[in-house]
Amino acid sequence: MDWDRLRIFHTVAESGSFTNAGTRLNCSQSAVSRQIRSLEESLNVSLFTRHARGLVLTQEGQELFSTARDVVHRIEETERSLMESKERPSGLLRVTTMVTFGAVWLTPHLEQFVSEYPDINVRLKLADEDLDLAAGEADVAIRLHEPEQADLIQRPLATFHTHIYASPEYLDRRGTPISLADLDSHDLIVFGSSPAPTIRGLNWLLEVGSPNKKRQPRIEVNNLYGIMHAVEAGMGIAVLPDYLVHNRQKLVRVLPNVEGEPFNSYYCYAPELRGSLRVALFRDFMVRQIRAESNIL
Repeated sequence: MDWDRLRIFHTVAESGSFTNAGTRLNCSQSAVSRQIRSLEESLNVSLFTRHARGLVLTQEGQELFSTARDVVHRIEETERSLMESKERPSGLLRVTTMVTFGAVWLTPHLEQFVSEYPDINVRLKLADEDLDLAAGEADVAIRLHEPEQADLIQRPLATFHTHIYASPEYLDRRGTPISLADLDSHDLIVFGSSPAPTIRGLNWLLEVGSPNKKRQPRIEVNNLYGIMHAVEAGMGIAVLPDYLVHNRQKLVRVLPNVEGEPFNSYYCYAPELRGSLRVALFRDFMVRQIRAESNIL
């Protein structure tokens, strides 16, 4: 199969039109259209259905696009790998992690990494759903739950802890719980249901110290940022990861000797990146940073 036509097909499938693909490829719409028509004739199949709104892949086109995407991803990774130098590592590193951890903890630490390695460009993708590393959606994932993709290389990073928090204003208004039983008379804010495999086991506040009756939450929020801001606004008491609340003046730890089950974090990447210098350098950087701040995690 002609690689140039396959590359053009991949661009058209991603762009959704000959015009947009031509812009990306720096050639005319008619030239792109001719290449796709020649590819379809050589394969004796239709790859696109033409609509007024754009192009839609046929079943055969979907199969070819899946293969083309893998080929393009591998070629791009090979190009990045060949450009790397042990003396001066360079290239693009795509990192993904959950929104709150990435925004609150990881992003401020990236300044030191990019200072140490000025020729490595970092693209941070924050999402509570797990991006597919095997499909090339990111190079590296920092997961705050046990990875579900068995084909990934997984390196344990750190153990994180959760405690109970409230705002000073809330405690002044409603009183400070002295025992677990006191939680029965307080407004509890918990993590609501979410299809994304975020941090698990955050809702132990509903059961701790109450073996015979599960407490009812006052508020449910399916985002840790939202829970934290609700607590800061004095709306109730909640369980939060310690890394999220470090140095936040509007939060006070309640029942400080009570904590939930710790959870682990993992550094994950696809097997084909095993020899990537960028991936190894970022892994070592993460380990150093987490060890230096293990007392606040």
